[in-house]
Amino acid sequence: MTTEGTTHTKIPNDRAGLPAWSYFSEEMLEEEKELLFRRHWQLICHVSDIPEPGDYMASDFVGERALVIRGRDGNVRAFHNLCRHRGSRVVADDKGTCRAAIICPFHGWAYNLDGTLRGAARPDSLPPLDPEEWGLKALDMDIWNGFVFVRFKPGPQPKISEIMARFDEELAQYDLAALVPDGEGMWSEDIRANWKCVRDVDNEGYHVPMAHPGLDDLFGRNYYDEPFKEGTSRSFSGFREGDSKLWSVRQYKALLPQMDTLDDEHQRAWLYIGVFPNLVFGIYPDSVIYYHEFPVDHGRTIQRGACYRRPDEDRRMRIARYLSGRIDRITTKEDEQLIEWSWEAAQSSGFDGIILSDLEAGVKSYHDELRRLYPVLNTDEPEPGTLAETNAALVETET
Repeated sequence: MTTEGTTHTKIPNDRAGLPAWSYFSEEMLEEEKELLFRRHWQLICHVSDIPEPGDYMASDFVGERALVIRGRDGNVRAFHNLCRHRGSRVVADDKGTCRAAIICPFHGWAYNLDGTLRGAARPDSLPPLDPEEWGLKALDMDIWNGFVFVRFKPGPQPKISEIMARFDEELAQYDLAALVPDGEGMWSEDIRANWKCVRDVDNEGYHVPMAHPGLDDLFGRNYYDEPFKEGTSRSFSGFREGDSKLWSVRQYKALLPQMDTLDDEHQRAWLYIGVFPNLVFGIYPDSVIYYHEFPVDHGRTIQRGACYRRPDEDRRMRIARYLSGRIDRITTKEDEQLIEWSWEAAQSSGFDGIILSDLEAGVKSYHDELRRLYPVLNTDEPEPGTLAETNAALVETET
């Protein structure tokens, strides 16, 4: 359906959002941490972040600790960042290199780069320890186009490479596996809101003309969202024709070089791929970004992201990437304000729910997926201490 040049999906039924209680319930948050963040795939890094044997990336969220490391054989592996002796972190930093072995900083237990136990400190004080049995605990891992995903517990999804397969043909022209880090490292922001408020703002482009002058200057009415489908969503926008008002946008459009590998549709366009429950890729002619968020408590969220460049980037492309990053940074700050205002609204005595536009079908389809996993969201808030049991009973009834 097209209205005023914008393609969108008609919302067929209920236009209400999630119940307000779901943004404040500690019990709901614990259920979300378990299913959405421990049992769904989470992105840790790109293989180019760990190019040499012993290079590693580590990440912490929802009480879990992941370690991704390249072995001496060149293979990438993923483990719990958890010493088998006393549970200490075996690496303390988010990024680094273990030259000969992974050495626990607590008591000095050593692990080979393939995760097997190399040796315990003072082995004479311990019984014999099998290197495999007492090695680091492996995580489910899957690599899609160079991006490394882990899963802390078995979950409902197939491999991430299967989930993302519907985009493989479109994305082949970007050669994502060949990307390299931009040199700036990962960024992180502390947001004073429930994590779902981040998704509620990010899953629709209806607010772009009003809230994001930079994006609107770049896209105009060309931006459109596709609803979530089998765990992913897609948003796309070609650049608007004619002169742009803002300096960053005007210079970006003027300096962005022609990419021989990209077709005409993608040559001057930004593509976004959403991955349920909390990840977005921004795929641009000059770079590829990602960002994702993790709950700390019901009113606090950490959002993280990184940028990757083309390995053959020249000076002109580097300047274009700087300008697209500038547009993105401003947009991120604008969204943070909207996210926090949305969180504040839900606490107001005057707040009595929302009504979704057809241009917010991305929000609706995301909420529908949450309701499928948590049918308790279709009810009044359960009595304290009963949410998990109530939801389990409803899931069983609906299946």
